[in-house]
Amino acid sequence: MIINKNKETERKCLIIYLLNPSVMLALINISCLMFLPEKTCASGWRMFSCSCYLLSEKTGSWDEGRSDCRDRGADLVVIDSSEEQDFLVSFTQKQTWIGLNDKEEEGRWKWVDGTPLTSLTFWSPRQPDNGGEDPQWGEEDCVHIRTDGNTLWNDRSCRNSFPWVCEKIP
Repeated sequence: MIINKNKETERKCLIIYLLNPSVMLALINISCLMFLPEKTCASGWRMFSCSCYLLSEKTGSWDEGRSDCRDRGADLVVIDSSEEQDFLVSFTQKQTWIGLNDKEEEGRWKWVDGTPLTSLTFWSPRQPDNGGEDPQWGEEDCVHIRTDGNTLWNDRSCRNSFPWVCEKIP
Protein backbone atom coordinates (compact mmCIF):
# COMPACT_ATOMS: atom_id res chain seq x y z
CA MET A 1 0.00 0.00 0.00
CA ILE A 2 2.78 2.48 0.92
CA ILE A 3 4.74 1.52 -2.23
CA ASN A 4 1.73 2.27 -4.46
CA LYS A 5 1.17 5.59 -2.69
CA ASN A 6 4.84 6.55 -3.18
CA LYS A 7 4.70 5.64 -6.89
CA GLU A 8 1.54 7.71 -7.31
CA THR A 9 3.21 10.66 -5.56
CA GLU A 10 6.28 10.28 -7.78
CA ARG A 11 4.06 10.20 -10.87
CA LYS A 12 2.23 13.38 -9.80
CA CYS A 13 5.53 15.15 -9.09
CA LEU A 14 6.90 14.12 -12.49
CA ILE A 15 3.79 15.48 -14.24
CA ILE A 16 4.03 18.78 -12.35
CA TYR A 17 7.76 18.95 -13.13
CA LEU A 18 7.22 18.34 -16.85
CA LEU A 19 4.43 20.94 -17.02
CA ASN A 20 6.72 23.63 -15.59
CA PRO A 21 7.31 26.17 -18.42
CA SER A 22 11.04 26.47 -17.64
CA VAL A 23 11.46 22.70 -17.82
CA MET A 24 9.48 22.54 -21.04
CA LEU A 25 11.67 25.26 -22.60
CA ALA A 26 14.81 23.40 -21.50
CA LEU A 27 13.48 20.19 -23.06
CA ILE A 28 12.74 22.06 -26.30
CA ASN A 29 16.27 23.49 -26.30
CA ILE A 30 17.76 20.04 -25.72
CA SER A 31 15.66 18.56 -28.52
CA CYS A 32 16.85 21.39 -30.79
CA LEU A 33 20.44 20.49 -30.07
CA MET A 34 19.78 16.78 -30.57
CA PHE A 35 17.73 16.96 -33.75
CA LEU A 36 18.93 20.16 -35.42
CA PRO A 37 22.68 20.11 -34.70
CA GLU A 38 23.64 21.13 -38.23
CA LYS A 39 21.15 24.02 -38.31
CA THR A 40 22.55 27.50 -37.94
CA CYS A 41 21.28 30.97 -38.69
CA ALA A 42 22.31 32.93 -41.76
CA SER A 43 24.64 35.89 -41.40
CA GLY A 44 22.94 38.76 -39.55
CA TRP A 45 20.44 36.44 -37.87
CA ARG A 46 20.72 35.41 -34.24
CA MET A 47 19.70 32.02 -32.79
CA PHE A 48 17.64 31.60 -29.64
CA SER A 49 15.99 28.32 -28.70
CA CYS A 50 15.02 26.71 -32.04
CA SER A 51 14.52 29.92 -34.04
CA CYS A 52 16.57 32.52 -35.88
CA TYR A 53 15.84 36.22 -35.36
CA LEU A 54 16.65 39.27 -37.43
CA LEU A 55 16.34 42.86 -36.24
CA SER A 56 15.61 45.07 -39.23
CA GLU A 57 18.02 47.89 -39.97
CA LYS A 58 15.25 50.06 -41.38
CA THR A 59 11.92 51.26 -40.02
CA GLY A 60 8.44 51.11 -41.46
CA SER A 61 4.81 50.31 -40.80
CA TRP A 62 3.74 46.99 -39.31
CA ASP A 63 2.64 45.80 -42.75
CA GLU A 64 5.96 46.82 -44.32
CA GLY A 65 7.78 44.91 -41.59
CA ARG A 66 5.68 41.82 -42.14
CA SER A 67 6.23 42.00 -45.89
CA ASP A 68 9.99 42.31 -45.41
CA CYS A 69 10.05 39.30 -43.07
CA ARG A 70 8.02 37.22 -45.52
CA ASP A 71 10.40 38.19 -48.34
CA ARG A 72 13.14 36.65 -46.17
CA GLY A 73 11.25 33.38 -45.66
CA ALA A 74 10.25 34.41 -42.13
CA ASP A 75 7.46 36.32 -40.40
CA LEU A 76 7.18 38.85 -37.61
CA VAL A 77 8.12 37.28 -34.28
CA VAL A 78 5.57 35.25 -32.29
CA ILE A 79 6.44 35.38 -28.57
CA ASP A 80 5.83 32.01 -26.90
CA SER A 81 7.58 32.37 -23.53
CA SER A 82 8.92 34.83 -20.98
CA GLU A 83 12.42 33.66 -21.93
CA GLU A 84 11.78 34.65 -25.55
CA GLN A 85 10.40 38.04 -24.41
CA ASP A 86 13.54 38.61 -22.30
CA PHE A 87 15.76 37.60 -25.23
CA LEU A 88 13.96 40.04 -27.55
CA VAL A 89 14.24 42.92 -25.08
CA SER A 90 18.01 42.40 -24.74
CA PHE A 91 18.43 41.70 -28.48
CA THR A 92 16.49 44.69 -29.82
CA GLN A 93 17.05 47.45 -27.24
CA LYS A 94 14.69 49.68 -29.24
CA GLN A 95 10.99 49.88 -30.01
CA THR A 96 10.18 47.11 -32.47
CA TRP A 97 7.13 45.65 -34.16
CA ILE A 98 6.15 42.11 -33.17
CA GLY A 99 3.69 39.78 -34.89
CA LEU A 100 0.60 40.53 -32.81
CA ASN A 101 -2.46 42.51 -33.93
CA ASP A 102 -6.23 42.88 -33.60
CA LYS A 103 -6.82 44.16 -37.15
CA GLU A 104 -9.62 41.67 -37.88
CA GLU A 105 -11.66 42.36 -34.75
CA GLU A 106 -11.02 44.98 -32.08
CA GLY A 107 -9.88 43.35 -28.84
CA ARG A 108 -9.29 39.90 -30.40
CA TRP A 109 -5.50 39.68 -30.52
CA LYS A 110 -3.94 37.19 -32.90
CA TRP A 111 -0.39 36.30 -33.81
CA VAL A 112 0.73 36.27 -37.45
CA ASP A 113 0.68 32.46 -37.40
CA GLY A 114 -3.07 32.61 -36.67
CA THR A 115 -2.90 31.59 -33.01
CA PRO A 116 -4.91 33.70 -30.56
CA LEU A 117 -3.17 35.54 -27.74
CA THR A 118 -3.25 33.36 -24.63
CA SER A 119 -2.80 34.23 -20.99
CA LEU A 120 0.94 34.72 -21.59
CA THR A 121 1.12 38.47 -22.19
CA PHE A 122 3.58 41.25 -21.55
CA TRP A 123 1.35 44.33 -21.83
CA SER A 124 2.49 47.63 -20.36
CA PRO A 125 0.24 48.91 -17.57
CA ARG A 126 -3.15 50.11 -18.90
CA GLN A 127 -2.47 48.53 -22.30
CA PRO A 128 -3.86 47.70 -24.76
CA ASP A 129 -5.96 50.86 -24.88
CA ASN A 130 -6.64 51.38 -28.62
CA GLY A 131 -5.38 54.95 -28.29
CA GLY A 132 -7.42 55.65 -25.19
CA GLU A 133 -10.30 56.90 -27.36
CA ASP A 134 -8.10 59.92 -28.24
CA PRO A 135 -8.54 60.82 -31.93
CA GLN A 136 -4.91 61.97 -32.22
CA TRP A 137 -3.77 58.34 -31.83
CA GLY A 138 -6.39 56.74 -34.09
CA GLU A 139 -6.96 52.98 -34.17
CA GLU A 140 -4.16 51.05 -32.46
CA ASP A 141 -4.27 47.55 -33.89
CA CYS A 142 -0.60 46.49 -34.00
CA VAL A 143 1.83 45.72 -31.18
CA HIS A 144 5.38 46.83 -30.51
CA ILE A 145 7.83 46.35 -27.66
CA ARG A 146 8.38 49.65 -25.84
CA THR A 147 11.73 50.92 -24.61
CA ASP A 148 10.72 54.00 -22.62
CA GLY A 149 11.83 52.57 -19.28
CA ASN A 150 9.39 49.70 -19.61
CA THR A 151 10.11 46.94 -22.08
CA LEU A 152 6.59 45.63 -22.37
CA TRP A 153 4.00 45.62 -25.15
CA ASN A 154 1.96 48.56 -26.36
CA ASP A 155 -0.67 48.81 -29.09
CA ARG A 156 -0.02 51.48 -31.74
CA SER A 157 -1.34 52.52 -35.10
CA CYS A 158 -0.07 50.04 -37.68
CA ARG A 159 1.09 53.06 -39.73
CA ASN A 160 3.68 54.12 -37.13
CA SER A 161 7.29 53.59 -38.14
CA PHE A 162 9.42 51.18 -36.11
CA PRO A 163 12.02 48.54 -36.87
CA TRP A 164 10.74 44.96 -36.66
CA VAL A 165 11.93 41.52 -35.63
CA CYS A 166 11.64 38.58 -38.03
CA GLU A 167 11.61 34.97 -36.82
CA LYS A 168 12.15 31.73 -38.74
CA ILE A 169 13.08 28.12 -38.14
CA PRO A 170 16.52 27.33 -39.60
